[in-house]
Amino acid sequence: MKTVILAGGFGTRISEESHLKPKPMIEIGDQPILWHIMKEYSYHGFNDFIICAGYKQHIIKEYFANYYLYNSDVTFDFTAGGDMQIHNNVSEPWKVTIVDTGFSTMTGGRIKRIKDYVGDEPFFMTYGDGVCDVDMNDLLKFHKEQGRIATVTAILAGQRFGVFEMNESNPDIVDEFREKADEDGARINGGYMVLEPKVFDYIEGDDTFFEKEPMRNLAKDGQLAAYKYDGFWKCMDTARERDELIKLINENKAPWMKWAR
Repeated sequence: MKTVILAGGFGTRISEESHLKPKPMIEIGDQPILWHIMKEYSYHGFNDFIICAGYKQHIIKEYFANYYLYNSDVTFDFTAGGDMQIHNNVSEPWKVTIVDTGFSTMTGGRIKRIKDYVGDEPFFMTYGDGVCDVDMNDLLKFHKEQGRIATVTAILAGQRFGVFEMNESNPDIVDEFREKADEDGARINGGYMVLEPKVFDYIEGDDTFFEKEPMRNLAKDGQLAAYKYDGFWKCMDTARERDELIKLINENKAPWMKWAR
């Protein structure tokens, strides 16, 4: 099963770093947050990734092209014509497809552009700027049980994002997806989704924000399920949030880093 990660945006709220690199390539600890997200899925046995790149997409490609070099000990022997020997070869059980989904393409458009890479099967999808300790297998099981086109991890957090209105008779189904509001206790879109191929029918093209018409129409059609999650989730939208994640790593208190325990 494939995991799609949106990694093509500008990251304007953390521009002190994102003017140099894509936001998902900003490091927390000694690795990009994109790597941390991939390790989360890999920990649960999902190792086939499609990266939706765009802004400065060459940096993402170069990182994976040189992954062994960046993560292993290396000897450069200039006396032997510049031969390079890699020690303690660090590898991951990953297949990584990096797709240039356009410089200014919106989130829905990026998803639409990788349709041919996904094929006719369900897939995970998330954003390249947030980490969590969700059990991906439990999320997938919930999605299958609900039988809807889309399942979104619904978390409790500050009202900076769009929120869900739940169905009264079936609280696992979303009746409406709307813009952020001040209501206390409303759950928000935490990413970490499972999507069926039919989701592509809800996306018009490059200018489509997935979080607007597609999600609203999925909810209107009763095709949007909410995996309610009260565990750890954190989005890296600002330098302050980046520093908070780094602090958790430095103190060995990073809940999402299950692979390091």
